[in-house]
Amino acid sequence: MTRTEPPPVPCPQPRVGAARRSSVDVTIEQLPRSLPLRSPSRRPAVRQVLCLLPLVLVAVVAVRQRSVLAEGFGHLASAKWPWLLAAAAATCLTWVAAAVTRQGALLQRLPRRRLLATQFAAGAANHLLPTGLGASAVNLRFMTVCGVPPARSSSALALYLLAESVARVGLLAALLIAFPDALRPGGLLPDGAVGPLLLAAGGVVCAAVTVLLLVRRVRTVVSGFLRTALGEARSVHTRPARALALWGGSFSFPLCQAAGLAAVGRSLGLPVPPLHMAVAYLAATVAVALVPAPGGIGSVEAALIVALVAAGGPAAPATAVVLTYRVITVWLPLLPGALTLGALVRLKMI
Repeated sequence: MTRTEPPPVPCPQPRVGAARRSSVDVTIEQLPRSLPLRSPSRRPAVRQVLCLLPLVLVAVVAVRQRSVLAEGFGHLASAKWPWLLAAAAATCLTWVAAAVTRQGALLQRLPRRRLLATQFAAGAANHLLPTGLGASAVNLRFMTVCGVPPARSSSALALYLLAESVARVGLLAALLIAFPDALRPGGLLPDGAVGPLLLAAGGVVCAAVTVLLLVRRVRTVVSGFLRTALGEARSVHTRPARALALWGGSFSFPLCQAAGLAAVGRSLGLPVPPLHMAVAYLAATVAVALVPAPGGIGSVEAALIVALVAAGGPAAPATAVVLTYRVITVWLPLLPGALTLGALVRLKMI
């Protein structure tokens, strides 16, 4: 009788997955129990606050200027609408001119639609913050998001401001030479005000020069910025398309603004020639360029009324023209501009 042996029992093989799990479990168990938990980021909340901030500022400015706002809207009923539409079209062209100038001040190509939307939003920011600071902050942030280094974006901003100032003063000088009787300078400034103004300007210049000479850190920063700015300006002017955009936009911007005021003057029957109104606008805006008021609200109205009276317009119609012009150029675009600013912040475009 043959003896049958039982089949061999297979030896249990170690499971690789289990070994890996055990090693992972041991590794996890060996981790310290007091690891800090990652707190949720607060950036979304901050961004939501920044989205709502422009609307709050619009409400505050509107409440503070409610009497001027109501009077300006009241004059719209008696105005000629074709001329008002022309003034609105000139206002829209100012944002296009600003976008063209911004691109001309920078070699790097910027997205066109976002650039135009940023200029519309920057206009609202400029009316809510001290003059120039709102638009400058929005444009600096926009260029940073587009990948422009801080030195180049600051240089582009300085070049833009310089070109716009040169164009505005140059246009004023050219029009005053062509129309020397457009303004009566005696009505622009009170008696005895020229001396204190010149003295204050000289004091500011002397203080700036003193700081540059005595503070080495400031001198180093300023010299480095000037080297970068001059290099960027040379590079821009080696590109004919960029130079044309820079200077063409710089001259178009104040011309569109002056054309808007002239159109409003025609709509309300102000007895001042359109070119004389353009001279008055340029003279008023140059005079209030250094006044630290939000968007020039208050100071621009006063300067424009004085300039139009100096150009030969009666005081009451000149006031009506200025208030209507500021409604079209400031108050009507202010809420849409603030909404655009909030949307750009929410979409992380600025």
